[in-house]
Amino acid sequence: MNNPPILQNITDTLEENYMPYAMSVIISRAIPEIDGFKPSHRKLLYTMYKMGLLSGNRTKSANVVGQTMKLNPHGDMAIYETMVRLTRGNGALLQPLVDSKGNFGKQYSRDMAYAAARYTEVKLDAFCREVFGDIDKDTVDFVDNYDGTLKEPTLLPVSLPTILLNANQGIAVGMASNICSFNLKELCEATIALIKHPMADITETLKAPDFPTGGMLLYDEAAMREIYKTGRGTFRLRSKYKFDKKENLIEIYEIPYTTTSEAIIDKLIELIKENKIREISDIRDETDLNGLKITLDIKRGADPEKLMTKLFKMTPLEDSFGCNFNVLIGGAPQVLGVYGILKAWIDFRINCVKRKLTFDISKKRDKLHLLLGLREILLDIDKAIKIVRETEEDEMVVPNLMKGFNIDELQAEFVAEIKLRNLNKQYILKRTAECDELAEEIKRLEEILGSEKEIKKLIIDSLKEIIKKYGAERRTEIIESGEIAEYKEETFIDNYNLKYFLTKDNYFKKISLVSLRSAGEQKLKENDEIVLEAESSNASDILFFTDKQSVYKSKLYDIPDCKASAWGEYLPNLLGMDDDEKVVYAVATEKYEGEMIFAFENGKTARVPLMAYATKSNRKKLTNAYGSQSPLVSALFVPQAADIVLFADSGKILVVNTDIVPLKTTRSTQGVQTMRLKKGSKLSRAVLGEQSGLSDFDSYRAKALPAGGHYPKGDDDPQISLF
Repeated sequence: MNNPPILQNITDTLEENYMPYAMSVIISRAIPEIDGFKPSHRKLLYTMYKMGLLSGNRTKSANVVGQTMKLNPHGDMAIYETMVRLTRGNGALLQPLVDSKGNFGKQYSRDMAYAAARYTEVKLDAFCREVFGDIDKDTVDFVDNYDGTLKEPTLLPVSLPTILLNANQGIAVGMASNICSFNLKELCEATIALIKHPMADITETLKAPDFPTGGMLLYDEAAMREIYKTGRGTFRLRSKYKFDKKENLIEIYEIPYTTTSEAIIDKLIELIKENKIREISDIRDETDLNGLKITLDIKRGADPEKLMTKLFKMTPLEDSFGCNFNVLIGGAPQVLGVYGILKAWIDFRINCVKRKLTFDISKKRDKLHLLLGLREILLDIDKAIKIVRETEEDEMVVPNLMKGFNIDELQAEFVAEIKLRNLNKQYILKRTAECDELAEEIKRLEEILGSEKEIKKLIIDSLKEIIKKYGAERRTEIIESGEIAEYKEETFIDNYNLKYFLTKDNYFKKISLVSLRSAGEQKLKENDEIVLEAESSNASDILFFTDKQSVYKSKLYDIPDCKASAWGEYLPNLLGMDDDEKVVYAVATEKYEGEMIFAFENGKTARVPLMAYATKSNRKKLTNAYGSQSPLVSALFVPQAADIVLFADSGKILVVNTDIVPLKTTRSTQGVQTMRLKKGSKLSRAVLGEQSGLSDFDSYRAKALPAGGHYPKGDDDPQISLF
């Protein structure tokens, strides 16, 4: 017999199962804390510190990975991947934390694989002295590891704001963090400014982020101040390049931190295949041991500056960095600006220094206490020797010394351990004088501990020393966003006059007038014929109206030039049309002036301004391009008021000036009844007056709508001349 299902409230399930998981990911995995590290970073670095890798020789990465699993049980590959990003060899950090030997891949490469842990070697970078300084002096709290066999720090007592020194990204549950990196020297100077004056404007010293991959940062002061204030915002990064005039090539040698060389090359190849970039003849990835290099061979006559402006717009050669400064403060996630993070770090560092001072004072007091006991005995050393000599049992030496000199057990134990060789005048005077020095040192430390001003002075002095040791110039150049040339599509277009042709079988030709002069007969597919021919310029938009009430929009310069001896471009492939869709008309325009006239089988015509097809976005397809109540028989473009001729299958002809057809702004309008048709009759076609073959328009002209039309008169031949 089956047991009935156990029903459980979904809110209880979420609270009991999902919420603990979400909190674990947020607090213990994805979001960095005020020391700048996630738990995985901290466990790895602390393991290396305990292995003695802050000094001495490197060790195999596999050794470090194995030792780290005592603190981090998430698997060797996860630990090794964490280590790779921290290494000097990978180049992901502005200030590397791990000195490395071997192949650790590269931050700027998506496909460059790092070597296995058994081949590479690591040790802590010398900079880590600023990360672990005074960790053994109770500066931070320690907790048990996952199985309770070891202790590990909850934070590292970093002596500078590493939270902003290196870029850090994390995706948690329901939240994420993305922190950019800042130049060490500028960061320390900004921190010093804030310590001295809490309301200081740090943008004077910490102007903008800095990245290990260099490049250029397009500086927008308002956007940067917003990031500094709120921790959210976006700025743009741009690649650096140089032009070799002799070889006619461009070398890209620094790229945005947020992209890779492979992503850039893939996008360039895609644009070249789509014929959107014609100035590049070859692309090569020439990255080697000297660093990144992407080489672009450009065609003769191409302007390298204009080309790069175009590439910055269309490829990841220019990319954006979205800031989300989400950090854990006291175990709670908070989105803070640069100001907020630095102030939180200053509070954290003040607490670390206070704990260090308290530890030092305690140790010095303990030592002074022992030396004071020693001083009491050294004042009458003969008495001490007599007590020791006359004591019969070993365990009574300490109690007898305590009783004889009125000292406590710790002091007596310390005295009892003194070697006989140290009972000389020099030793006695030296240790006695040390008591006074210790007392003075304790007094000085207590004064510092009791003065926040003095504590801040210690932090400032430490930061200044760090600047001297590790300060370096910016790698990412800052340029004002207003100083750069923005991409304007029209400036890159090779504009020339041309003629375009549309054929019955959906082929399209675009031929420059210069080429057309020397061209022979137009070659067409068997049984195909030209149904439309018009002149325009290469900078124009072109609209293709289809038999499914759609219009496809394209740029004429995006369509390859054609020769008279070729069939042309097959429009279904070029525009992405449906298999059974057919183009019925095409019109090229620059300013969307003029009107479209649509004639339907039921005798109605619609007059729609061409501006109705202009869109602010670059939409490639518009639906409901014209009415669908009756089948379309003809579409015509008229730049201004013109006569059009309607032909019914009954043989009747009607001439209508477009001015008397009401103008409708809705594309899908059904139009107005223009030609009055007999029962069973329908409109067969509509043409422009000059293409109609009629000699006397007025005898067929409609004076009011609808009109019935007239049969052909005299010598009029209603055959249509397309051109």
